[in-house]
Amino acid sequence: MLPGFLRRERIVAGPGFNRWLIPPAALAVHLSIGQVYATSVYRSTLQEEFAASETAIGFIFSIAIVMLGLSSFAMGTWVDRNGPRAAMALSMVFWVSGFLVGALGIASAQLWLVYLGYGVLGGIGLGIGYISPVSTLIKWFPDRPGLATGMAIMGFGGGALVASPLSGRLLSLYDGDFDPSSADSVASSGALVSLFLTLAVVYAIFMSFGAFIVRVPADDWKPAGFDPEQARKSDMISTASVTASNALKTPQFWLLWVVLFCNVTAGIGILEQASGLIQDAFSSVTPAAAAGFVGLLSIANMAGRFVWSTTSDKIGRKPTYMLYLGGGAILYALFATVGSSSIVVFLLLAVLMLSFYGGGFATIPAYLRDLFGTLQVGAIHGRLLTAWSAAGVAGPLILNGILDLTGAVTIALFVMVGLLAVGFLANLMVKPVDSKWHEPETDPALKGSNA
Repeated sequence: MLPGFLRRERIVAGPGFNRWLIPPAALAVHLSIGQVYATSVYRSTLQEEFAASETAIGFIFSIAIVMLGLSSFAMGTWVDRNGPRAAMALSMVFWVSGFLVGALGIASAQLWLVYLGYGVLGGIGLGIGYISPVSTLIKWFPDRPGLATGMAIMGFGGGALVASPLSGRLLSLYDGDFDPSSADSVASSGALVSLFLTLAVVYAIFMSFGAFIVRVPADDWKPAGFDPEQARKSDMISTASVTASNALKTPQFWLLWVVLFCNVTAGIGILEQASGLIQDAFSSVTPAAAAGFVGLLSIANMAGRFVWSTTSDKIGRKPTYMLYLGGGAILYALFATVGSSSIVVFLLLAVLMLSFYGGGFATIPAYLRDLFGTLQVGAIHGRLLTAWSAAGVAGPLILNGILDLTGAVTIALFVMVGLLAVGFLANLMVKPVDSKWHEPETDPALKGSNA
């Protein structure tokens, strides 16, 4: 049972509500949970505090990403049924609890508590928070679903751009000897505990703000002048709906699972080794300049989520993924063969590759909406995000494994080319969902779950 102010029926928007208030609500949540990409700021402190290897500390991030996929899978239907305010609030509770338990683990020198806190509890908050605004945004923007989801998911990609400098400044405030501009500087464990507690408070405020202002449209609401039938630009856009349980029985769901897995695996492989890649290719690049390159890739990741997802509203979701995967395979091949010929070529290829990686995340909810309708698109999206969890493990394993065996990054890049080619073929096979999986529009039981 939910408190009254969290229930879906309490947040149905009245006449005249401005739908452009919904993206800021989504951004408040996604910018907060996007902090998960900023853990490198204090990785050295964790290694020193626990006398642990990079692998042991990196496991914290891996747990969080795995839990993101598992919780989004398990909670997707609950999120659709209970609405975005309850989901955002629950996400906030888990995400903030992750920082609090993680701080306790650091203070008591118990690494398992950091795994439990930031990894497990924080990861659950990640999964619920990531999918919480998706179906709501799609229902508020049926005329521009790519634009809507791109705005929100852009926030997740940009969360690290806010959290990284903020964390560095706070650590230097709590530890006067820490220099965030120096790669050799290590903050004290006490400063890291204070940072975790501060972030818990900051994110609790921001995510509560998002939950407070979010609303769902009335069942009969639609944008002025919007005609669902006229909005169909191709047979790939359906006006019917499919439940989450039935979506799992369709080949379209599993083809998109492969598409997302391949796109994410390739991108994570580059992100994992970004600093080392540019320093190996160009001996003149300093560690500080390499850190700037990592920041540039974060911007490309974030911008791609908005630009390419918005573009998909014009050219269609399937052609957009043909660009991500087919064009991406060409870019990776060029990166492996001529990328080191010029730093300008290297940067241009890397930026385009990471923009496709980010765009893949932002466009997938609109692709799901096109194929399966809006009825339980949040739940379907949650189930599909298990591909992200799998890629979060597979990407670094493939790249690091090949580097350990051969020391040749070129081989690893061509493996990524092969993965993208597999994803391209899977996307090519996507067709409209068979009408036997469509739900009757007049079914009142299903209509009531349209959150």
